[in-house]
Amino acid sequence: MNNDSFLKAIQAETESFAKAVATDEGQWIIKGFIDVYRNIYTISIDTKIVSKVLELLLFPMFVEFGKKLQMRLELSPQQNFYPDISFVHEPSGKKFALDIKTTYRDSSETVNGMTLGAFTGYFRNRTSTKNIRYPYNEYEGHYVLGVIYSQNKDAVDERRKYSLKDLQKIPSVIHDFIFFAQPKYKIATDRPGSGNTKNIGSCTKISELIHGIGPFSELGEKIYDDYWMFYLTKDMARALEIERAYTNLKSYLEYKKKGMDILTLHEDKIKQLKDEETGEDNQ
Repeated sequence: MNNDSFLKAIQAETESFAKAVATDEGQWIIKGFIDVYRNIYTISIDTKIVSKVLELLLFPMFVEFGKKLQMRLELSPQQNFYPDISFVHEPSGKKFALDIKTTYRDSSETVNGMTLGAFTGYFRNRTSTKNIRYPYNEYEGHYVLGVIYSQNKDAVDERRKYSLKDLQKIPSVIHDFIFFAQPKYKIATDRPGSGNTKNIGSCTKISELIHGIGPFSELGEKIYDDYWMFYLTKDMARALEIERAYTNLKSYLEYKKKGMDILTLHEDKIKQLKDEETGEDNQ
C-alpha cells in the first residue's frame, strides 16, 4: 500500500459515498431528529451540524472500505484531534490520514471554502503527539475527503415539528452532493482559512477542488510544507515583534529568492566556515 494506491482507492469510492447520503433526486436522506414520541425536528442549516451528521453517515462506509484494503480504521480520540480518521495498513503498518471536510456552494462555480487543519503545533513539530492521533511524520500521506453541497435555506422552517406520517413532506436542508478525494496540499491555497486563524485555507473553485489543481499542486508538497511551516499571521508576527516575511506565494518567492541571492554571493566564504559544534571544516 502506497500513497498512489490509497488515493486511487478512496477516489473510486466517492461515487458510492454520494449515492449513500442522497435520494435519487439528489436530496439528503436525513430529514431531522426524532424523539421518543416520534416527533421529528428539522436539522439546522448550521454547517457544523450538517458536517457532523454527514460524518456519522459515512463512518460505517469507511469501515467497509478499510476492510477491503486490509486497513484498520482509527477515529480521532477527541474532537479537536487530527485527523478525523487514521487508516493503518495492517500488513505493512503504514498510516494514512484522512480528514472529512464539507462546504456549500455560493455559486455554480465556487464554494464557501474549507479549513484544512492547523499550520502550527503538530504541523511544525512533526514528532509531537499533541492534538494528533500519531505524529505527523508517521503518516505516509495526508488526504481530504471533501463534500460539496447546496443549501435549501428557503425550504426549511426550523420552528416546525413533524410526525412520522409527514416524513415524505419534510424538506432536506441540503442537496446536490459532490464528493472528491485529494491530497491535502493539492487543494490548499496560500492564505489561512479565514481572518487571522491558524488554519490552512482551501481553494474555493469547485473545479480546483475536484481535480486537485490548487497553487501547490505543481509546486509540490515540499514547497507546501515549507511555506506553511514558517507562515506567520499578523498576531503571530506582532507577538514576536518582527515583520512578516511573506503573506502569499508571490512574496514567498521574493523572500526565498532574496535569501538565495545573498547565500550564493557568499557561498565560498560560507564553505570555509568551521562547524560550531564539531570545530571541523565543512568541506
